[in-house]
Amino acid sequence: MGDIHCSNGNGNGNGNVNVNGNGDGNTNAYLQRKSCWYEEEIEEDLRWCFALNSILHTGATQFQDIQLLDTKPFGKALVIDGKLQSAEIDEFIYHESLVHPPLLHHPNPKTVFIMGGGEGSTARELLRHKTVEKVIMCDIDEEVVMFCKSHLTVNSKAFCDPRLELVINDARAELEKREDKYDVIVGDLADPIEGGPCYQLYTKNFYELTIKPKLKHGGIFVTQAGPAGVFSHTEVFSCIFNTLKQVFKYVVPYSAHIPSYADMWGWVMASDYPMTLSPDELDLRIKQRLNGENRYLDGKTFVAASTLSKAIRKSLDNETHVYTEGSARFIHGHGNGQKHKHA
Repeated sequence: MGDIHCSNGNGNGNGNVNVNGNGDGNTNAYLQRKSCWYEEEIEEDLRWCFALNSILHTGATQFQDIQLLDTKPFGKALVIDGKLQSAEIDEFIYHESLVHPPLLHHPNPKTVFIMGGGEGSTARELLRHKTVEKVIMCDIDEEVVMFCKSHLTVNSKAFCDPRLELVINDARAELEKREDKYDVIVGDLADPIEGGPCYQLYTKNFYELTIKPKLKHGGIFVTQAGPAGVFSHTEVFSCIFNTLKQVFKYVVPYSAHIPSYADMWGWVMASDYPMTLSPDELDLRIKQRLNGENRYLDGKTFVAASTLSKAIRKSLDNETHVYTEGSARFIHGHGNGQKHKHA
């Protein structure tokens, strides 16, 4: 789990302590008297930290450790298994990038299945699409979903939308038991960390035997794919891309900078049908199909996002690793996975 440190504010670095508060009055009063920081270990020799106003909640579900923090630079921040999942001030970058490229490239997306997405932001963006008739959001952790539903008010409207069906279950089991097929399947899963709940859902076997058969004609799969910086992309981004290349005919990797993640972040779209729209075509579909205005993504932004740097293009071209349960790669960190199998 990420650490929360408080000091006496005298600038000498002494007096640091861990605070494992539950967001009660005593904890927040303590924070007001101290200079408190959230610290996350990105790599063994690299940590990222930012100042806190208060700790709104800390706890553990059957599957994951969870924290909700009120941070000074990024607003409310959701942290699961020691990894920041989203922050109030910049989550729109992540969720617009995850959702809109696959839906805009699909000719007429009506049915969507979300794997994960418990905070509700992915559903919120999907439900802005006028063509969408049904969204199934399947998350294994009911406590996290209910917590986010109560505390992340920006998504309240999405949770109340009659087109949204919320299912608490293992995503693989839910997909396999349903006879339905979908226009778009969205992987808004937790990062693949060792012992975490989700790494099995990044494997070739899962993509080939579960995801692909559940896509309709013209269907598109998209997944978040971890850090995608010049150095960090080799953790999981490159092998997720290569794994999807073994299963689908067309695969499009893209990335964007997320300030609260302190890195570029990656997504990968995959389909057996071409996904080639010009910036003008994307902008036209945004105008015709979406309710409200995007804050981040438009046609030119997506073209830029999918134009990776020379170093990363070369690395992806040379990637040979295929993600399997027996040869999984992980980003830095360790989850609460001894309690469960999947997510």
